[in-house]
Amino acid sequence: MGAKTEEIQQDIYLLKGEGKGSHNYLVRAAYRNVLIDSGLDQNFLCLQEQLLSLGLKVRDIDLVINTHEHLDHIGSNRYFQESSFIAVHRFAATKITLEDHYVTLYRSGDLNEVPLRVHLWLENRSLFDLGSHTLEVIHTPGHTSGSICIYEFKTKALFSGDTVFAGGTLSYIAESGSVGDYINSIMRLEARKISKIFPGHGEISQNPEQDLSEAIINAKKLLRGERSISTSPYRPPISVTTP
Repeated sequence: MGAKTEEIQQDIYLLKGEGKGSHNYLVRAAYRNVLIDSGLDQNFLCLQEQLLSLGLKVRDIDLVINTHEHLDHIGSNRYFQESSFIAVHRFAATKITLEDHYVTLYRSGDLNEVPLRVHLWLENRSLFDLGSHTLEVIHTPGHTSGSICIYEFKTKALFSGDTVFAGGTLSYIAESGSVGDYINSIMRLEARKISKIFPGHGEISQNPEQDLSEAIINAKKLLRGERSISTSPYRPPISVTTP
């Protein structure tokens, strides 16, 4: 198993992203193999190698769930969309399918680019019964309007995308985002029993209760325009190149 692939819970794997690419998470459940975020287009070969190290090929992924519509999370979707279902929140789906590059920042650099498709337009509280695991979609707008977190009932783990990071660090407010929505989203997450937070970038949060509380403090400072807040250095690049 490669150094950038780690089993972080039973049957749940962290596939670390390179550069500004997001992490990808693999859930090997009884009924389906689910990939949470596909990462940067230019990191696809690395992702493919990580899957192969786990004995999986691209066609073995049944479902790809994107936590939001930015290119560092959706860029490799096009390598999966012929054999896997692609699922995103409906607010993100409109931007992806209508090629709203201003919001997604996604351009593959391929003159024969295949348009990205979305097969499943998700709503808040959508559920995926995977047999050994159940995933719940929690709509958490703030970073973007289509941001979601994914809650796994068995382990009580939260895949947070760019909604919140370890230490209560916030992502920046992107196009279509809102500080007010951000605060409301994090407050709703506080009501959940969460064992760990698996973010789209950086380290795993081992103390979700403290980190969510700190995130609310940071978000309120952001709303007041204060500069002394903890914000993430992870921002999607403006363009990518194909592998």
